[in-house]
Amino acid sequence: MLDTIEREVVLAHPIERVWAALTTAEGLARWFASVVEIDLRPGGRAFFRWDDDESVATVAIVEPPHRFAFRWAIEGLPQEDALRTLVEFTLEPVAEGTRLRLVESGFAQAADEVARAAHTTNDRVWDVKLADLDAAV
Repeated sequence: MLDTIEREVVLAHPIERVWAALTTAEGLARWFASVVEIDLRPGGRAFFRWDDDESVATVAIVEPPHRFAFRWAIEGLPQEDALRTLVEFTLEPVAEGTRLRLVESGFAQAADEVARAAHTTNDRVWDVKLADLDAAV
């Protein structure tokens, strides 16, 4: 069972623009979800709504402009379930723009069937969303 999803991309944008796209309601609404509310501080609430789904997350790490992380429910479990994955973005300026590393971990906490399905779904979705991020920035 895989516990972690990892992606690394280089975006041809300055780190400040990528940071804003990851950590502001306006930035996130351009690529991640149609409606976003975010209280950008550790322990703050982040709300995401898509066409037919929504999720509430808790901000875990805010280290501008290099690290941002939140915890959210594992796909297939109720929002109020205590089990959460950690989604962490790490940003590094490089000659080409910004290297973004995404790690989502914690799937193995859930029962095998739920964990496997959530990992498969999120693995596919992150590819799409990171392409959307690049286009939105």
